[in-house]
Amino acid sequence: MDNNTKFNGKAKVYAAFRPYYPEQLLNDLFTECELSINSTATDIGAGTGILTKQLLDLGLTVFAVEPNEDMRQAATGLLKDYKGITLVNGAAENTTLPEHSVDLVTAAQSFHWFNEEEFHKECQRILKKDGKVAIIANERVNEASVNLEIADVYRRYCPNFNGFSNGLNGSQEIYDSFFNRNYHEIVYDYPLKYNKATFIGRHLSSSFALQEGDKQYPLLVEALAALFDKYGENGLLSIPNLTKCRYGVVQAK
Repeated sequence: MDNNTKFNGKAKVYAAFRPYYPEQLLNDLFTECELSINSTATDIGAGTGILTKQLLDLGLTVFAVEPNEDMRQAATGLLKDYKGITLVNGAAENTTLPEHSVDLVTAAQSFHWFNEEEFHKECQRILKKDGKVAIIANERVNEASVNLEIADVYRRYCPNFNGFSNGLNGSQEIYDSFFNRNYHEIVYDYPLKYNKATFIGRHLSSSFALQEGDKQYPLLVEALAALFDKYGENGLLSIPNLTKCRYGVVQAK
């Protein structure tokens, strides 16, 4: 399946149940990347506009680049009242943006879908001098019991499951390669808290998760509900999670 179509049919559940990123991360990004309200960012693989909205709230002008029509339409609805936003039908490897037009490139929960080499070239093409790339990801604490059991459920019912973040959860090698080992990393302890409905919804929003109509979909939902019942306390379940932001200047390889 083409990466651009992996989220077909997922926009509604994605928009409803995916978390925003820590406010402190956005503030740190603004400071560390030396941005101002006159700065322009492009959010690549913007999805339903979660990080895009937070960048707009910083006062930035933002180009949200998203190749999936369903996701882009959801972002349009979320961001309709914002000025300074342009939704772009483009991809990480071909944003269609002008050369040297942005101060910051972001990729939140999307980098693992990109062709790293082509994305690297595109960042060099569209960034202004000294512009930076920030790659942001929620990374589950792999050894936490609840995350181990969630992975077991996915393996049991979802044939396309290759591990969290397409198997890159916690991996450093791809970032070392992309940034040529010259980048900064900020880590935020950011446990994700869910009630039963949002826990199930979040875990149905993954690209590999079954959808209504799939034969084993009811069994997947039942297994997720059982996990919530096992680990939840007082109607809530906290998923151990680290939000990581890797940022730096993209250098020629």
